[in-house]
Amino acid sequence: MSCTLENRRQRGISVVFVDVRFMSNRKLLWLIWGMFGLQIVVASRFQAKKCRGVLLLVGNRKEPAATTKRRPHPPPLQFRLRNFLQYTNLIIGSFRFTKIYVYNNMKVGCRLLIQSRSVVLGFIKSPMLIRNHHISPPGFLGLRCINQAQKPFSVTNPNWGQSRVFPATCCSSNKNGSSKPRYVSDYSTKLETSVNDKNFEKIYVQGVDELDEKTPVVVEKKDETVDRDGGESRLKNDVQNENLVSLDPTERVESEAEKEAWRLLKESVVTYCGSPVGTLAANDAGDKTPLNYDQVFIRDFVPSALAFLLRGEGEIVRNFLLHTLQLQSWEKTVDCYSPGQGLMPASFKIRTVPLDDNKVEEVLDPDFGESAIGRVAPVDSGLWWIIMLRAYTKITGDYAMQERVDVQTGIKLILNLCLSDGFDMFPSLLVTDGSCMIDRRMGIHGHPLEIQALFYSALRCAREMLASDEGSKNLVRTINNRLSALSFHIREYYWIDMKKINEIYRYKTEEYSTEATNKFNIYPEQIPHWLMDWIPEEGGYMIGNLQPAHMDFRFFTLGNIWSIVSSLTTPKQNNSILNLIESKWDDLVGNMPVKICYPALEYEEWRIITGSDPKNTPWSYHNGGSWPVLLWQFTLACIKMGRIELARKAVDLAESRLHADHWPEYYDTRNGKFIGKQSRLYQTWTIAGFLTSKMLLENPEKASLLFWEEDYELLEICVCALTKTGRAKCSRGAAKSQILV
Repeated sequence: MSCTLENRRQRGISVVFVDVRFMSNRKLLWLIWGMFGLQIVVASRFQAKKCRGVLLLVGNRKEPAATTKRRPHPPPLQFRLRNFLQYTNLIIGSFRFTKIYVYNNMKVGCRLLIQSRSVVLGFIKSPMLIRNHHISPPGFLGLRCINQAQKPFSVTNPNWGQSRVFPATCCSSNKNGSSKPRYVSDYSTKLETSVNDKNFEKIYVQGVDELDEKTPVVVEKKDETVDRDGGESRLKNDVQNENLVSLDPTERVESEAEKEAWRLLKESVVTYCGSPVGTLAANDAGDKTPLNYDQVFIRDFVPSALAFLLRGEGEIVRNFLLHTLQLQSWEKTVDCYSPGQGLMPASFKIRTVPLDDNKVEEVLDPDFGESAIGRVAPVDSGLWWIIMLRAYTKITGDYAMQERVDVQTGIKLILNLCLSDGFDMFPSLLVTDGSCMIDRRMGIHGHPLEIQALFYSALRCAREMLASDEGSKNLVRTINNRLSALSFHIREYYWIDMKKINEIYRYKTEEYSTEATNKFNIYPEQIPHWLMDWIPEEGGYMIGNLQPAHMDFRFFTLGNIWSIVSSLTTPKQNNSILNLIESKWDDLVGNMPVKICYPALEYEEWRIITGSDPKNTPWSYHNGGSWPVLLWQFTLACIKMGRIELARKAVDLAESRLHADHWPEYYDTRNGKFIGKQSRLYQTWTIAGFLTSKMLLENPEKASLLFWEEDYELLEICVCALTKTGRAKCSRGAAKSQILV
C-alpha cells in the first residue's frame, strides 16, 4: 500500500497541522474526536523550521449504529484506506478548508502494521514494533549486505544529507527491495515516514475565506474540559473562533551557526545497508590521516542521538542501538584472552569485502579496545548505551523497544559484567586508566568519579527498563542494594568543601579500628596548596578519585555534572557544585566552556603521571583542555537545578566562537583561547553538543526526560551486616543528616 500524498487526497483523506506545544495528548485527542467528528488516521510528531506539533491525516468518523453504545474513548485505529468515508471539507469553527497542501514532499511508507497496544491516546509510538515478536542475535557473518554493483555509497535518504563516501553501496537481497538488514526489516513494523524539518518546512491552507492565502494552521490551547456523561464526548467550553486559528510570530529563527551545525551533523551520518546507523567522530574533508576519527563511537554518538531525538528523528538512534547490540555478542580476543560477554565496543566501522561475481558485502567492524591506543577496554560504552536507550524510549514513547528479548538480554549482560563479584571492598566500580572519555594515561585508574556517575545512572536506567518477571527479581534487588551503597559512598567520601578540607587537614593517621574517622588513611599533606585558596566558601565538589591513602583533588567536570544529572549528589551538593562553577568561571569556563579537569598536571607531576604524554601537555587535550562537548551536560544540569541563565551564558559564549573556528574538538591554554594543537575540526560531538544545548534551552520541559530526581527510598535500604554481628554500628545513621539535605 504505497501511496503518495496526492493519491491519499483523491481517496478522501486530508492533512491538518495542529500546534500542540501547549496542549496535552489527551486534550488534543478529545478536541479532534469530540469537536470535529474526525478519526485520526496517522499522528506523527515533528518539529519543522517554523512550527512544531503533530501532523494528522484525518477522515470522517463512521457513526455507530443506533443500537450500539458509543465508546467513551476513540476506537482503535484502523490502517486500511477502504475503511474511510469520502471526506471533502474540514470545518474548524466558521472556517472551511476545502484544499490543504503540504509544502515540500511527504514520504509515506508502505508498511502500516501496528497493534492497538502501540497507540497511546491516539498517538503512534514511533518507531512501532510488534510486541512479543523478537529476534535472536545473528552470527558473525550476519551483519552484512550484499550488492552486485561496486560504486560509492552515501546516505540514500536525502533528508540525512551526504555522508562520507565509503568504498561500496549495499542493497538488500530481500524480495521487497528493502535495503535494511534481514534481522532489522523482518521484525520492524515502523511507520516508514520521514516527518522532519526538511519534509515539512511550512504547511499552507488554500480556500479559507477569513484568512490570508498562506497561513499556517495552528490550534492554541484553551481551557476546556470533557463531559463524558452518557458516554458522549464533547467540550464544555467552546473554543473561540478568533483564537482557534492564529499565527505564532514569536517563533524563534535559527541562527547561522545552528543552520551550519545541522547541515554538518547530517553530513556526518553513516549508513549501513541504506539505513542511518550513527555519525562519524569527525568529518573534516581536509584531514588526510583520520586515524579512528572516521568511526562511529558509542560515547561520541550520545549528543548526536539526543539532537536527533529532540528534533523528532528517532530512526537513526533506534538503528544504532540495535546494531551495537548485535556487536555485543561477538567474540572479542586480545592476546588469546577474551573479556566479558557483555562488553560493548568503543566504536565500529563499516567495511566492504569483495565477493565473487562482481559483488561486495558490507560488514560492521567493531573495536573493543584491541586496536585502541593502550589497548584499554571501553568501560563507559555499555553504560552510555543503557542511558541512551532510556532517553530513546522516554522521548519517542517506543517502550516496546526496551521490552524486546534481545534488548533485555543486552541490558542484563552489561549489568552482570559491572555487578560481578571481585576483591574490591567498595561499591564503586574499579577500572583501569583510560577507560572512559579520558582515554589516555591521566592518573584516573581506580575509582574515577566519571565512571561512578555513569554507573549510578545506568543502574537507575536499567531498574526502570528491566521487565517485571521472576527472572529479573534478583537482579533488581542487587541493583537496589548497589545503588544505595554507591550513593552513600560517593556522597560521604568524595565530597569536599571548606568544612571537609579542614576536617581532612586535622586527620589522624594509621588508625586501626572499625570506628576510625580516617577510614582511607589519607595523609593531610596530600591536600594541594592551590586548593585551600581556590575553593569558595559557598561551593564544593566531588573529588576525582578515592583509593587507600590517595585522594585526587582535581575537579573533573563530567563526573561532577553527571552526578547532578543522575542525582548521585544531594540537592544541596548540586547547588554547591554550580556555585563553584559560577564562582570560578574564569578557571573552569574562560573563553570556551568547559574545562575537562582543573588544574592541569605540570612539571614533574606531568612527567610521572602521564608518562610525558606529548598530547596531554599542560592545559591541553585531557590535561586541562576545554571541551565544547561538555556543554550539553552542563546545560542539562543547570536546567535541572533552575540555573538556566548560567547555561545560556555558556552556550552564547560557545556559539560566538565555534562557528568561526570550524567546530574544533577541544581548545588549549589555561583560559581556552586557542584551538587545540592536535584538535580535529568539524568534530561531530562538538556540533551535536551545541545543538542539543540550544534545543534544551528552547524546550526546558524536555530536559526532565533526561535527568533523574532524588530517590529517597534508596536511602532507607541498607544491607550492612555489621549491626547483626555487634562489632560496630552502621555508619549511615551518623551521616544520614548530611545525605538527606
